[in-house]
Amino acid sequence: MRAPWAGPLGLHHPGRSVLHRAPVPAKLAALAVTSLAVVLVRGVPAAVLGLAVVLGATALARVPWHRTTRGLLPVVLTAVVLGAYQAWVGDPARGVEAALDLLTLVLAGTLVTATTRADDLLAAVTRAARPLRHVGLPPETVGLAVGLFLRSVPLLVHTVTETRDAARARGLERDPRALVVPAAVRMVGHARTTGDALAARGLGDD
Repeated sequence: MRAPWAGPLGLHHPGRSVLHRAPVPAKLAALAVTSLAVVLVRGVPAAVLGLAVVLGATALARVPWHRTTRGLLPVVLTAVVLGAYQAWVGDPARGVEAALDLLTLVLAGTLVTATTRADDLLAAVTRAARPLRHVGLPPETVGLAVGLFLRSVPLLVHTVTETRDAARARGLERDPRALVVPAAVRMVGHARTTGDALAARGLGDD
């Protein structure tokens, strides 16, 4: 059986490419610049160029395509729906641009996580959050929150999948409550368990 998707922090693929050896702050800065360029530069040619650059960087990093694209099916479907909607309201070019921009942003973020160890990524986030110490927010707490959020993504996907399969087995696949309510209850239970575990370790006592 195929292993479940490990989420954004489970995409790392060891390697010795230029992107693997680049400092984490530089990769995060490049991701921020890429995101701004995608948002600010308009037009289908620019969107095609942006996607081509990200795909070229992925090939340069020698990251296996099955690892890079795993879990991206919902994003692809969302991009198709978004593009179709824009075309339907009367602007096909804008629809193509929006779909390509979305794919570019997600693939760029995926490339960063694929070429960066999870510990290094979270350490960089923690260092970047140091100025927040002056307003009473410990940077370690920010790093922990980001790590918990990213690790919760695959759990949410797995929970929704299991709940959907259970509802289908009972013949309730068309009832939204059979999916939403059990999934919400399980995620709330997971959040409470995680909170209790953190409290038991003294997090937040200060």
